[in-house]
Amino acid sequence: MTSYDQVKPVATGFPVEAPMVPWSTGLCDCFDDCSNCCLTCWCPCITFGQTSEIVDRGLSSCGVNGALYALIGVFTGCSWIYSCTYRTKFRRTYNLEGSDCKDCLIHFWCESCALCQQYRELKNRGYDVSLGWHGNMERHNGVAATAPPTLHGGMNR
Repeated sequence: MTSYDQVKPVATGFPVEAPMVPWSTGLCDCFDDCSNCCLTCWCPCITFGQTSEIVDRGLSSCGVNGALYALIGVFTGCSWIYSCTYRTKFRRTYNLEGSDCKDCLIHFWCESCALCQQYRELKNRGYDVSLGWHGNMERHNGVAATAPPTLHGGMNR
């Protein structure tokens, strides 16, 4: 059989989606990381801020997202609405199993467990969540943090 006789794939113009993968840990495996479990139980805004900064790839900060999460929780009691949107973004970024509806239900009924699961997922994917997005990129790329260059004033001779 010559190369002319082989069947060539036909481009359809539709992207092929990768199959969904399961989460690396279960929703109720909170005690696999006791320190994060305790932090999330008492101050979920920190865990949310840390994970959302990485999901946003550094476009938003841990502090801003965590503060917004806390303010929404204090004034409306519905911080789960904000966090479920990030779970959906998280799931789509890493092609994890689930659905938008399931994301909202999980965050409504098991907010702390959901935040812990997202934290563990990032940790299992090699992130040091406490470093944030930029810290992880520097660590991954081997770039050392350096001081900005010194600027000299005016035209000196």
